[in-house]
Amino acid sequence: MVNPKQLAAAIAEASLLRGDFVLRSGRRSSYYLDKYRFSTRPEILGPVAELFGQRIGAIAAELGPIHRLAGAELGGIPLVTATSLKSGLPCVFVRNQKKGYGTAKQLEGDLHEGDRVVLLEDVATTGGQALEAVGVIRAQSADVAAVIAAIDRQEGARENIERDGIRFEALFTKSDLGIDE
Repeated sequence: MVNPKQLAAAIAEASLLRGDFVLRSGRRSSYYLDKYRFSTRPEILGPVAELFGQRIGAIAAELGPIHRLAGAELGGIPLVTATSLKSGLPCVFVRNQKKGYGTAKQLEGDLHEGDRVVLLEDVATTGGQALEAVGVIRAQSADVAAVIAAIDRQEGARENIERDGIRFEALFTKSDLGIDE
């Protein structure tokens, strides 16, 4: 069994950087959660995937079957891959933009019309990247049942995603990680 408090501490220890950072949203922050510093460590990634799997199971029990998991390039890919392995659910990868070669796809993997999808996010600030990925998934006539972030910075992601009619959950918040600005 995963101990969430111990896992939160391990994530914070591995990923919390202090300084002056510009976030994807354009905002400045005195701290940065470097997702690659926890998503590349199997002793952290495995338990995170287990918690994602538990949340997905709870969502499926409430809403009905989940057909696919999705993760956005690049930070969501290890999360969704590990969770796919733990849960047995197939996954798709959402690129930031269409490839300019080969199949020229923005979404990789099999996604079918009517599939119910859970999008896994690494660190959510405003939810912008998650909502872009949701748009790509919806363009394929699939339904996004929920977005689950590994970490919610508590800076508007929940409100922005829920405003779009999508359930938002987070495994941890910045508060859970012991972060106070």
